[in-house]
Amino acid sequence: MPTLEPITWEGLAERIAGRLVDRQGCGEAGGGRLRVAVDGAPAAGTGPLAELLAEALRLRGRPSLVIPAEGFLRPASLRFEHGREDVDSYLGGRYDTAALWREVFDPLEPGGTGRVLPDLWDPVTDRATRSPYAELPPDAVVILHGPLLLGHWFPFDFVAHIALSPGALARRTPEADRWTLPAFARYETETDPAGAADTLIRADDPRRPAWTGLAD
Repeated sequence: MPTLEPITWEGLAERIAGRLVDRQGCGEAGGGRLRVAVDGAPAAGTGPLAELLAEALRLRGRPSLVIPAEGFLRPASLRFEHGREDVDSYLGGRYDTAALWREVFDPLEPGGTGRVLPDLWDPVTDRATRSPYAELPPDAVVILHGPLLLGHWFPFDFVAHIALSPGALARRTPEADRWTLPAFARYETETDPAGAADTLIRADDPRRPAWTGLAD
């Protein structure tokens, strides 16, 4: 485990936002729109950090759009084709990756339209959301957050992974969802999100996160 130092969620957002603005200013990723992942199990709570980061970017003059990955789930008939508690399906067939490429990542490529769909599917109603497209300027930052985001070859410019120890993950996962725990164990082993991330955040106690900092 790398060395971790205590930090607040607000401090995390400020530090990451500063790095992203510097990266755009240096012309990395084509000097254009940046694609950021806040990756972590549902129990890790990726949404609040994504929103804090978006606000910190806006205060720095960078338009930002938060996209919950849950808005790009495959229809229930496909997700649960092999049963509602099938670990393989949860791990490998949860997202409509083709739609994410088409509606989010392709428009963010250099020379892309910047016309991004913030969600496609409502996981509660299991119906299309019909949300309007967002027109993003060339200096915008898109923050995709949710579980199991890595391993799909998505072209993220920056990845923050919120990690929980196995014990904390089990404690904070509702009883009805504990069948997903083997999927997250496999994700750690097969994808190594901690090693792939630009920063690792440990949040066993959600009130006291710690992180690895930002590489030079």
